Amino acid sequence: MAKLAKRIQKIREGVDPAKLYGLTDAIALVKERATAKFDETVEVAMNLGVDPRHADQMVRGVVNLPNGTGRDVRVAVFARGAKADEAKAAGADIVGAEDLLEIVQGGKIDFDRCIATPDMMPLVGRLGKVLGPRGMMPNPKVGTVTMDVAGAVKASKGGAVEFRVEKAGIVHAGVGKASFDAKALEENIKAFADAVIKAKPSGAKGNYVKRVAISSTMGPGVKIDPSSVSA
Repeated sequence: MAKLAKRIQKIREGVDPAKLYGLTDAIALVKERATAKFDETVEVAMNLGVDPRHADQMVRGVVNLPNGTGRDVRVAVFARGAKADEAKAAGADIVGAEDLLEIVQGGKIDFDRCIATPDMMPLVGRLGKVLGPRGMMPNPKVGTVTMDVAGAVKASKGGAVEFRVEKAGIVHAGVGKASFDAKALEENIKAFADAVIKAKPSGAKGNYVKRVAISSTMGPGVKIDPSSVSA
């Protein structure tokens, strides 16, 4: 325990919790402190001036990160016939209909993202209580209910990241790996921030982007000057 506390103390050294850093400096600090034995994920968190309990203040969308996420995304597709074949050809990991429904209902969710053709939604709707809390329910607004299953699978595999504001008005997502070079991380973070800014809902009043911070899986949070993330 003492060893862990010492490690935490060491990685926090040099990070001023009260300071707002420029994006370039913040990325350098996060990369320097990502010292775990695995390739840590770099996450961005944005505190927004919205109350998602109101329908006109909900923030959600999808963004294609220019440099990918650095992780292998497993994709499940609910489709039949030719569309199922298209999904398999595009690289989907799991494809099915009633058989896939039974697998998911049985508690086996061996995928990170779920896509469905529109005709499959009455079936997929029965999984709302399972997929909903995990943020995996297919939705046309983020391109996961579509006839272009091949395009959706390729986007998911290539770096498409969904985002949705949580109760406290926070949006967060993994935007790359600590092993990425600083420029790639900067481009990804700016692309993510730009998508969140463009998704500003009609009901948002006053200051929309309140706070921005980035961190690695095991590292400290580094606060960023919000003006430095605008693409």
